[in-house]
Parts: sequence; C-alpha cells; structure tokens
Amino acid sequence: MFDLLLKGARLVDDTVTDIAIKDGKIAALGEINAEAANVVSLDGKCYVSAGWIDLHVHCYPKSPIYHDEPDSVGIATGVTTVIDAGSTGADDVDTFYELTRQCATDVYALLNISRVGLIAQNELANMDNIDADAFSAAVKRHPDFIVGLKARMSSSVVGDNGITPLEKAKQFQKANGDLPLMVHIGNNPPNLDEIAELLTSGDIITHCYNGKPNRILTPAGALRASVADALKRGVKLDVGHGSASLSFAVAKTAIGMGILPNTISSDIYCRNRIDGPVYSLARVMAKFLALGMTLPQVIACVTAHAADAVRLKQKGQLTVGFDADLTIFTLKRRPLELVDAEKDVLHAEQDLVPLAAIRAGKGYMTEQGSAEHAFDL
Repeated sequence: MFDLLLKGARLVDDTVTDIAIKDGKIAALGEINAEAANVVSLDGKCYVSAGWIDLHVHCYPKSPIYHDEPDSVGIATGVTTVIDAGSTGADDVDTFYELTRQCATDVYALLNISRVGLIAQNELANMDNIDADAFSAAVKRHPDFIVGLKARMSSSVVGDNGITPLEKAKQFQKANGDLPLMVHIGNNPPNLDEIAELLTSGDIITHCYNGKPNRILTPAGALRASVADALKRGVKLDVGHGSASLSFAVAKTAIGMGILPNTISSDIYCRNRIDGPVYSLARVMAKFLALGMTLPQVIACVTAHAADAVRLKQKGQLTVGFDADLTIFTLKRRPLELVDAEKDVLHAEQDLVPLAAIRAGKGYMTEQGSAEHAFDL
C-alpha cells in the first residue's frame, strides 16, 4: 500500500497522470489503481511538478543583515528545498546546520568564502577572513549540507581587494572537490569582464539580469563578449532577483536574444519577502512567465536545472526512486502588476499560485491552498 496517491495530476506538458509515494520516495507514475493511506483527487485541475528549489536565499535566522526563517521562504510558499547563498561562513555554519535540522524545508548552504559570513556588507574587504584551512574544515564537517561556495564580487563587498577574493575562491573550489561556485555580480570594481574570465564550467553567475552599469549587456544592448565566452565554457546564469538585482529591461533584452537563465532564484530574505519586490519564488517565476518564458522552461529552472547546479542527485525530477518532493500549483488568470528592482512595472494576465508542497512524502498546504482548494494533504 502506498502512503499517498495523487490522482489526476496535471504535468507542465499538460499530460495528466497519477503519482504514488511511499517511504519518502516517488514510488510509481502513470495510471495507478492501488490502495493508499491517503488519496488526493486533483482531477487534472492542478499542476504538479518536482518540488521547487530556490537556489539563492538568505535564511540564517541569526544573520544580522539578511535573515529569515527557512520555512517562511520555503515550505510555506510551495518551495521544498532552499540553498542559502553565503549567509554563513566557516565560523557560524555549524549553528546554521543545527537550526535547519528542525525545519520542514530541506536546507543546504553555499559557504561564504569569508569565514565570518554576512555579518557586514564588506565581508571580503579583509583578506584575513578568507581562510583556506577554516573553509576546508567546515566542508569536511558538513559534506552533505555544504553544496558549494559563494563569493560576492562587488565593490561594496571586496573594498580595495579587487579580483583577489575570486582568485582565492577558485583555489578553495579546486581544493575541495570542485564544489559549485556561485558568484554575485554588482557594482564594479572588479569589472564583470575580469570576473567572467576566471569562471569555468559549472560556475554560476547570480544577479545575471541586474540593471547596474556592470551588467551582462553592453550599453548598446549586446551580450558582453566575456560573458558570451563564459557561457560557451559552461558557466550558468542565475536570476537572484533580490532587492536590487532584477531589471525587466535587461531580462527582456537578454531573453529576446536567447540568453535565458539556467536557474530562477529569489535572493529572498525577510524584508524583500514582506515588503517586496520579491515576495516569493512563485512571484519571481510569474515575472519570467510575463517576460515570455514558457511554463515548462520556468519550471525546469526551479527543478531539474537547480538540482543539477548544486548536484542534488535525488531531486528535481518526477522520477521513480527520487525524493518525494513535489509542488502543487495553479495558473490563475487575473490582471497582475509585477515590479522589478528598478521599480519598473510589468503588466501580466496570469499568476502562478502554489497550493501545497510535499517534502519527503509529507504534505504541507500553503495559505492560498488552504483558502482556495478542497483537497487535504
């Protein structure tokens, strides 16, 4: 007998299937006529995808700058897995790890290359904080929690150190099993061309559609040659919306040229979750639907692509044997005003509404799901 059976789940390709779950794993797909402890009839009216993965959040509750609760940015909004992007370094990752063990959301960390993490805006201005031994020791303590490293390469962070912290990050990466590296881009120095030239296959540029002068597009609107070369080498683009890092104009131009994001992430924390312009990963996804991406493209960016970016091998796909992490959602037709980090407004006609999340086989209704739909997980 299965633990949970979803009948009539609509997939993003608009086919309808049944999904059975047992012992925290996806147990069967297709037309299923079998007993289950809980049967939920969706009748083809609700979409089901692999559980959404937000590749860039800030959810270390003890961070003095960018903090939130993992379940507030995760399971409560239909997101089953979050990757905290550098809130903690070697000095405080142990505390973060212990806190996450109490969460319904599956939480992982990109370890800040500064051992002090995000206790201030300029964590890479003091080279003494970039400690190779402390970094490696932390990775060895938490090999299943730390899934990569994070370097924030903008002028306010690195101070007078220029490109040097990124050179150190690449050394850390090589010394620790070639962990995925996420690089924040913002105001220069260092210049984006210097950054892009150091990146190799699998590295991730986050805030890829920011509207700052140090962006991926030239003043004429073409893709920078250094970024084009990096993409050819296998470097990936991540949205990382945040409070100051998504420009509709830049995103629309880039997408129009076929420069799509590999992953869509929120860069969410309590302030931009409550006051905007981020609000949730679902709202960020709705923005990219409004910018012209298809639903399958958007969902791939928060499932298979996100799992692949940080090597979560049992997540991101509706496949038998994979983790039973699923997101149930709907597309609601209604006029919607969407706002980017530049305060520009995009008018849309559909919203993406998460109704429920299933994490390791256990169901959690979102606020919208509890209010609007009759099924019970």
